Amino acid sequence: MHLKVYLSGEIHTDWRQAITQSCVGKNITFMSPVTIHESSDDCGVAILGDEPNKFWHDHKSAKINAIRTRKGIEDADVVVVCFGEKYKQWNAAFDAGYAAALGKSLIILHQAEHQHPLKEIDAAALAVAETPQQIVQILNYVLEGTLP
Repeated sequence: MHLKVYLSGEIHTDWRQAITQSCVGKNITFMSPVTIHESSDDCGVAILGDEPNKFWHDHKSAKINAIRTRKGIEDADVVVVCFGEKYKQWNAAFDAGYAAALGKSLIILHQAEHQHPLKEIDAAALAVAETPQQIVQILNYVLEGTLP
């Protein structure tokens, strides 16, 4: 079996690297949004031209980023969405909802203290984890049927 896993959500910690490095040698292809904050924020004006109004600056970038995000989620077998310390990551909430609407196997990653504000998002998931290591263990179980 081969898995295609899309890693979505917060970009300020190394949770993606923790998962991908622990899965080296596994039959998994990982995909993700652009995680260089400046590139993500400025791709619209860098490609389509300067925009003096910050709203339209952000709007251009959001739409271009959505092309990559939607393609990655649509192609994925499993979508992992991480909510970091500051759980108000609206793009992560959108990604989780989009993946759920497409019927993707959705795994949510967040700290225990965010359980209440994320309860509706958690309800759409097939698993809710608190650590990247738990994500790795889930992926190992799905691929190989082995327990930690």
